[in-house]
Amino acid sequence: MAFDVVASSYREREKRRSPLRLTVMTGIGAGGIALYFAVVGILQMFDERWIIAEMLTLGHTVLILIAFSAGLYVTHKTTARGTAAVVVQGLGTGAVAGAVLSLLVVVMSLVQLRFMFIALKTPLLKMLTLGQGVPLGVAILIGGGALLGLLGALLYITPRPVRRPLAFGLGAAGFVGLFQELLQLMLQYEGVVTGFREIFFTWDGLRLQGAIAIIIVVGAATAAWMRKGAAVEARFRRLPPVQQNGVRTLAIGLGLLVLLLFPLVAGNFIGQVMMLVGLYVLMGMGLNLELGLAGLLDLGFVAFFAVGAYTTALLTADSPHALASLSYWQALPIAVLLSIFVGVLFGVPVLKVRGDYLAVATLGLGEIVRVLVISDMAAPLLAGAQGVLNIPRPTIADVELDDPVDLFYLTLACAAVAAYVAWRLENSRLGRAWTAIRDDEDVAQALGINLVNVKLLAYGLGAAFAGVAGSIFGVMLGSIFPHSFQLLISINVLALIIVGGMGSLPGVVVGAAALIGLPELLREFGEYRFLFYGLTIVLMMRVKAEGLWPSAATKRELHREAEMRAAQRAELAEGGAGNPDGGGERP
Repeated sequence: MAFDVVASSYREREKRRSPLRLTVMTGIGAGGIALYFAVVGILQMFDERWIIAEMLTLGHTVLILIAFSAGLYVTHKTTARGTAAVVVQGLGTGAVAGAVLSLLVVVMSLVQLRFMFIALKTPLLKMLTLGQGVPLGVAILIGGGALLGLLGALLYITPRPVRRPLAFGLGAAGFVGLFQELLQLMLQYEGVVTGFREIFFTWDGLRLQGAIAIIIVVGAATAAWMRKGAAVEARFRRLPPVQQNGVRTLAIGLGLLVLLLFPLVAGNFIGQVMMLVGLYVLMGMGLNLELGLAGLLDLGFVAFFAVGAYTTALLTADSPHALASLSYWQALPIAVLLSIFVGVLFGVPVLKVRGDYLAVATLGLGEIVRVLVISDMAAPLLAGAQGVLNIPRPTIADVELDDPVDLFYLTLACAAVAAYVAWRLENSRLGRAWTAIRDDEDVAQALGINLVNVKLLAYGLGAAFAGVAGSIFGVMLGSIFPHSFQLLISINVLALIIVGGMGSLPGVVVGAAALIGLPELLREFGEYRFLFYGLTIVLMMRVKAEGLWPSAATKRELHREAEMRAAQRAELAEGGAGNPDGGGERP
């Protein structure tokens, strides 16, 4: 109760914060973000990439978004009302953000800072001032920031039928401009497609007329859906349950058809990215059984992935270290069974360990496996640092799956089977037992659940999914090495199920696409893509901690917690009203 009193008083102080202070602090924060991007070199790198050819670079787009978002934020947080107040705060926030960045421009023009920050050099200064010199550049930064902050503030108070189509249209144009190289590679066909590409794109970026056309088309489609969407949804709800299921099945079928045909159109690079996403989906489903359902945090999960890859390699490779000359389809079930065995072995030493201690223990077990694989003792069997080479690709009816698109279809088939198994397990008696021990082990044991069996099954079945992913990974590379199985893989799998939604199978897919697919598509930005990877995770935990696609149980739990907090605040408010000291009566 004491914590609730402190939190309530803090919220009241936040409400009483003056609009001027909110404006200044928001502007300083936005300017600080832009300043950081400039100092670490992000803006300079992004300035080499066109969004709209010869007009707008990605670096300037980032600066525009920062000032624009500051105007949106300050309008969302302000307690002031009226268009005049919104205009003033939007202008002020953007101007302050521009002023913070202009300080960097002034300092760079007076002092040589490259000995400290290598990114602070002449090209960056020209980029920030638009090549107009320091005095005029400072005026452009402050005035442009004020204008963009104003536009963000006005967009926030714009009626929804106008705001949403405009936002979706601009977002679509930005997305196409960002991924224009990939889109052009998909449009390498003669005829109408070639003409379409030439109208919308140059080899440097999106054409201005293409951007305008995308904004109009997407905005009109969004507006049409906003007008008709509610009626369509109401009509759907009036259908009999059998017809509703038929419509859902048709929609799922069309989605699967698009998913099946898309890699054929997109090409090998997109096919390889989608295959990598599929491998992480497989591993995510496995860890989701352990963590999402059973509550067993496993940071050594990459070990099961390595077991699947090494087993397949040693049983199929044309290498001195090969143990047999089996086909891939003969080696796959052996890899899965051995992964299950190792998963159970992992579970035995940590049966009595819970919480953070379990994470540290499984991390240690995973490192033990990595050290054993690379050690001289296991080198005669596992080839040590030299790795296992010449792993053959799978064949079906004498057709070799040697193309990334072919291997994507193999990954998709395995992921579909794994999803069905995980779905049946989640709704089975075993799945309910996992949920029980996740919520409270002592109560679950008192209800008659055998904790040893249930936990070992979670470790073993989760490892089976990772073993399948490792097996496909081995044949994808054609050779495997110990450094391919780092701790970062376990962390990525853990992050994607948290971002997607703990305990949610669709959330695993969405999380893998967001955290694995997007960084792969943005490889041109080098290591900076991991900076945005980290920022995305932080923002997700702040804004939508339940995940992008949470399970129904998670939604219910969060809804119940929100209701309890609301009831506590109401009780606290009533107690404060009845007591002049604000403390209420003690129970």
